Amino acid sequence: MAQVAVTINNRSYRIACDDGQEQHLQRLAQFVDKKVAELVAAVGQIGDTRLLVMASLLVADELSDAWAENEKLKAGGAAMSPAEEDELVATIEGYAKKLEDIAARLEHS
Repeated sequence: MAQVAVTINNRSYRIACDDGQEQHLQRLAQFVDKKVAELVAAVGQIGDTRLLVMASLLVADELSDAWAENEKLKAGGAAMSPAEEDELVATIEGYAKKLEDIAARLEHS
């Protein structure tokens, strides 16, 4: 089992991981460090424990949103508003008209 030193909020932590997962763990730690830095900019240094809990909740929220979006896509895609549907229909009709015009010109040439 490998050990990796990661830095979050200017503090170093030694973390165990499976062999070959060191770079992946470093990228994850950089992501968490970025979230913590965003929190520090917003609320200040309120303690490592609170910052890590808040960062964990932000990451969990993003993950939850991604899972929900993935489920929506699996179930047939994102629902469109009536205005979006009208815009899509108009765009498709416009392309159909252009294709018909091209076909007519080709027939006459």
